[in-house]
Amino acid sequence: MSDKKFQEAAASSQSTPAVSDDQVVRSRAMSPFGELDRMFDSLFARDWMLPHRLERLTGLKPTMPRVDILDKDAEVILRAEIPGIEPQDVDVSVTDRTVTIKGESHRESRKEEGDYYRCEISQGSVMRTVDLPCDIDADKAEATFKNGILEVTLPKLKEAHRRKLHIRA
Repeated sequence: MSDKKFQEAAASSQSTPAVSDDQVVRSRAMSPFGELDRMFDSLFARDWMLPHRLERLTGLKPTMPRVDILDKDAEVILRAEIPGIEPQDVDVSVTDRTVTIKGESHRESRKEEGDYYRCEISQGSVMRTVDLPCDIDADKAEATFKNGILEVTLPKLKEAHRRKLHIRA
């Protein structure tokens, strides 16, 4: 193949259609396989073989608890799934636009007789910082913990008034 034909082929294979960031975000949000893609990305991160990233393979890195965020008119409700951690071992800190959840589970230390056939229960820590959809009053925030679910009620600084808009054709 001549150099000119090779350069033209290389140039045509490198050109990609322009896609805006908005289109990328919309396509990810509508993808039913988004969570699966995120899991594969975290499993096969580019630096997964580096020695200082051993915590990625050994589980020493804190896990991120799953959260639900409900935006109501007067408040924001955050629910976090934190099984196996006692309420006194959970730390919640709040700013005007973020909530940080930290916790650590402690394994009972007891002498076991016999060999383990399976050992899946472990101790570990969780940590997650979540951005909120609006400014909240951090001084009036409240938290409850029941059956492994942390619920944080965050009053809004300015109550949102929703109204239905009539769409004209």
